Amino acid sequence: MPQIDSVLISTRQGIRTMRFIWGSARMSLLILVSIFTCSASVMYLVYRNFPELSDDEMEKIKIPKDMDDAKALGTVLSKYKDTYYTQVLVAYFATYVFLQTFAIPGSIFLSILSGYLYPFPLALFLVCLCSGLGASFCYMLSYLVGRPVVYRYLTERAQKWSQQVDKHRNHLINYIIFLRITPFLPNWFINITSPVINVPLGVFFIGTFLGVAPPSFVAINAGTTLYKLTTAGEAVSWNSLAVLGVLAVLSILPVCFQKKLQQKLE
Repeated sequence: MPQIDSVLISTRQGIRTMRFIWGSARMSLLILVSIFTCSASVMYLVYRNFPELSDDEMEKIKIPKDMDDAKALGTVLSKYKDTYYTQVLVAYFATYVFLQTFAIPGSIFLSILSGYLYPFPLALFLVCLCSGLGASFCYMLSYLVGRPVVYRYLTERAQKWSQQVDKHRNHLINYIIFLRITPFLPNWFINITSPVINVPLGVFFIGTFLGVAPPSFVAINAGTTLYKLTTAGEAVSWNSLAVLGVLAVLSILPVCFQKKLQQKLE
């Protein structure tokens, strides 16, 4: 009888825990939808201040899903960029941050497009800043409402990455830079799980800002010949992959040297 009672108590506690997690996840999703709605309203206001466009041009003002969409969007933005420089820049900035914040696909095409619209130094800074801010906003959203969602849907992957982060806790910036350069973990996964496993926001922002620079360099450089591209994959050549590989190794070398130095000192 005592064994049966203990089993019943454990079962009830498990049911209560599951109900709590489910309730928290549902509430978190409701809050997330509310924040997304408010952000979408801000985006609407940004585009309301855009110059008046023809019907044909309005059809091209959308988040690019492929290279043809990016070319069409580039045609419209380049037409108005000089006359309405601030409006175009703000719209580009807000759209990029919005996509990064809510992990919506399409930012790679905006990175390529920046190389077509702006001088290279400005384009690189703009993409790195948008990526850093958007990823940080995604981080804060996850910190605010994402924990129940991560615990419910990404438990195993989050636990594995938490173990990796613990191993690199003393050099997190290098580790995040390495992850941003390499494709080992999706960017959206890094963004939403980082606050759950206690990656500091400052370290996260700096690592992201610096880490996205090398792949952004490739995308922006490809944007200078935008109308010669037919797919996003053409923006990446074997030479650029080799450069990214070298930079990824260089980002992690200080960590390796530090570990060897510590071993010698011990």
